[in-house]
Amino acid sequence: MSRFEPKILDFERSPYTGYTRETWVEAGKYILENMFRNLASPDSPVVMPRQDTEVTYPHLSDPPERQEIQRKAEVFEGLARSFFFGSVLIHEEPELVLQGIPVRDYYRAQILHIVTPGDPLFAGFYEDNARISGSSDPFQAFQQTVETCGLVIGLMNCEEELWNRLSRAEQDRIAAFLSSYAHAPTVPQNWRMFNMLDLAFLELHGYPIDEEVLADHVQATLNDSAGDGWYRDGHAFDYYSCWAFNVYGPIFASWYGRRKMPSAAARYEAISNELMKSYPAMFGENAFVNMWGRSCIYRNAATSPLDANFVCGHPAADPGFARRICSGALKQFYEREDFLYEGVPTLGFYGQFKPLVQGYSCAESVYWMGKAFLCLTLPEDHPFWTARENNGFWEEMKEKELRETVLPGPGIVLSNHKANGGTILRSGKVLTNPSDLHGIRNYGKLCYHTDFPWEDAVHHPGTEADAIESQQYVIREYDGTLLHANAVFFAGVREGILYRRQIFDWKMTETHWKQAVSLADFPVPYGIFRADRLKLCRRPVEITLAGYGFPDQGTEIEKVCEEAAQSAENRRKPAGKALILRGKNAEGRRITQAFTVYGGFSDPEAVPSCGTNPDSPDSCVPYAVLKLEKQYGGAEESLMLTQTLTRMDGEDFTEEELFPLAAVETEDRFGVGSYGRVRLILKDGSVKTIDFDGMEGRLML
Repeated sequence: MSRFEPKILDFERSPYTGYTRETWVEAGKYILENMFRNLASPDSPVVMPRQDTEVTYPHLSDPPERQEIQRKAEVFEGLARSFFFGSVLIHEEPELVLQGIPVRDYYRAQILHIVTPGDPLFAGFYEDNARISGSSDPFQAFQQTVETCGLVIGLMNCEEELWNRLSRAEQDRIAAFLSSYAHAPTVPQNWRMFNMLDLAFLELHGYPIDEEVLADHVQATLNDSAGDGWYRDGHAFDYYSCWAFNVYGPIFASWYGRRKMPSAAARYEAISNELMKSYPAMFGENAFVNMWGRSCIYRNAATSPLDANFVCGHPAADPGFARRICSGALKQFYEREDFLYEGVPTLGFYGQFKPLVQGYSCAESVYWMGKAFLCLTLPEDHPFWTARENNGFWEEMKEKELRETVLPGPGIVLSNHKANGGTILRSGKVLTNPSDLHGIRNYGKLCYHTDFPWEDAVHHPGTEADAIESQQYVIREYDGTLLHANAVFFAGVREGILYRRQIFDWKMTETHWKQAVSLADFPVPYGIFRADRLKLCRRPVEITLAGYGFPDQGTEIEKVCEEAAQSAENRRKPAGKALILRGKNAEGRRITQAFTVYGGFSDPEAVPSCGTNPDSPDSCVPYAVLKLEKQYGGAEESLMLTQTLTRMDGEDFTEEELFPLAAVETEDRFGVGSYGRVRLILKDGSVKTIDFDGMEGRLML
């Protein structure tokens, strides 16, 4: 299927994207029309071609009774998530017909199938699925709970056109189904919001609800607020804080909270407004979404909290900037040739990318992207649509200017780089199982870049699996065991330096023998400079550090070395070694990456890889290795000075940009050698002081 090519563009009102409200309607029809092409008949449910059968559900290895629940959930998921698109289009154009199918009639019929006991497509009441599962867990949850929330949002989006045209008996049938899940056990994190909106919808339409259950969910979700407009989702911070909590919170306030819980409603709206102060800084100058956290197959759903903020009574978002971000993110994905697989958005970030996919997803899960289309619930005369597109703070930044946003609540630091238009996210509150390498890559990399999505472990003949990780340290123990950092603690920003601690192979049941790295890094115009210190418990070891994965469509590679100089006993200029990669990304843009290492690191090399980069079938990853052979000691060798730079114009870096260090001064603070503060004197005249003293008392998870 071809990429989305909009016919309606207005560069006067939207100078950055050309996208208007009419363009968004076009895009919604594009998704649904391709979806309808895959239906066996006009009466078939939304079950799409399945590109993956190993990771996604229905899981073929599960017992038959579990597969039965999963098949029902998949049908419901396809319906409810595509209804994000369908509902706003039904409201926009009630008589819309796509592929010969009247859209309103299709969804009306499919919804009634899902909620009707005895129907072959009935998704089952909560109690039915609990019985079929055979589990003794009284608090088990089912995917159906998630999808009930999509259903009620869709029903509200086209309330006049669909819900109000149902008979009372049909409405009662839907309400009975919703009530079953709304009052049932749920996952005690972002899932609580699903139950809340189900309950709010029922109450709004005159059905009885247990207000004590609702109040429990409300207090719990508000207590998940972590500051800076973010919520903690379980133990994680990711886009669920944004496309779940910060979408459903304002919606709940508008449906129920302002009437029945005004204090809670005001709090949800205040949190949304707080998020708007910094959330635009999450995106690149081109409004690209960063591939970070789980469920990235939902892609530009990350813009949905911008839409939802306008549901608040006094929204804080800039409408012209918000629309520019939403439209830019839509373009990022919809206008790519590899976006669809047989008419369905792929299970990936761009094309199909198995390392990104989670076991709780099915082929239809991608339609969560439709949450971004909630902007179409805003009327034509709303400022979101009438304001002229602007690029916010990016328009005010000078050449090579840096803009940094520190968010202690979620432990996130964002740096916006005018020099290359990229945004780099550095996360600092991460905890995953040491065996969950997928989770480590989603959350625990040193940096996440809007123009260089994270690369999976290098896959190349002769290269050991998981030995080289983009934007990550990997430690090889004395016995050959590879260790990965599965925990990251946030220690804040001091004098422009972000401090974090990485712990390797932390099994969480042990309190000793942990390999760790104390991280200290700061932004430079084209990237990030690192001054990290090994905090090793066991030696000898090898430690590998890699730069960003680089799309390989004919990459030119160059090595550049710098002369070392010694000026005093405690002041030196270490030798820098850089590897420069030049090439093109999937869009055909000329790109450059420079990976610089100092001191005891080996000469940097680039290893080719296949199937590990979400932007390109082939890629290469720059890396270098540091060997520590002594059991103890080595203050200088334990300080790792490195830098990764990128450009999106194909131009070269200057020698000063490649090798920014003029000198390094170390301090003998404790009378045990140069283990104290480190002063980095840069060639531009600035000085960065790295001080790990007292860091232990500032570590946060």
